Amino acid sequence: MSGFASQIPSMALLGSGFTSEVGLRVLLSPLGSNIVLRTACCSIGIGLPVYSTFKAIENRDQSAQRKWLIYWAAYGSFSLVEVFTDKLISWFPLYYHAKFAFLVWLQLPTIDGAKQIYNNRLRPFLIRHQVSVDRLVDGVYGEMVKVVRTHQGGIRLVRSIIIKILGSGNEAAPPSERQEETPNISPEPEPSTATIRDLEESESDHED
Repeated sequence: MSGFASQIPSMALLGSGFTSEVGLRVLLSPLGSNIVLRTACCSIGIGLPVYSTFKAIENRDQSAQRKWLIYWAAYGSFSLVEVFTDKLISWFPLYYHAKFAFLVWLQLPTIDGAKQIYNNRLRPFLIRHQVSVDRLVDGVYGEMVKVVRTHQGGIRLVRSIIIKILGSGNEAAPPSERQEETPNISPEPEPSTATIRDLEESESDHED
């Protein structure tokens, strides 16, 4: 790090303690580190689990698949609660620090917080209200089907417009390509003088 800092004059002037001071401010300042912490929460909460789920599916590891299914159930429940409470609790100090720690806690193999939430909270709640949740889900799907059927003509119109736009974009080729696509029609060869004489002699024979 010191060699890299010596190559840049500004960092050499500021000293090696500048980077550590900035790092401490980013970690300890709630207002200045929100962007960094949001990126970290997105990476830990979504990016890493997506890749781990992909590996579990491709390797056909049933235990890993079950683990990440439980994680997505816990994370989805947390996200559903966060939709309604984010505007209120996001103003609290160290909110994103606590969220980052919570997402790490969900995935730690030694603790397996997602499994704890699923077994202790989510599963008993869904079993208790399974009939009501099924009715709600069926009603939502039914309304979605009605909306699609009602606006089916509009959906087809939008689809046709998009297809026409894409088709016109493909047809609008540059002039060079159009010249290449036009067939090369060569002119027909003109009849020779011998052929013309033969035709004239045949016509005179017919007249005689």
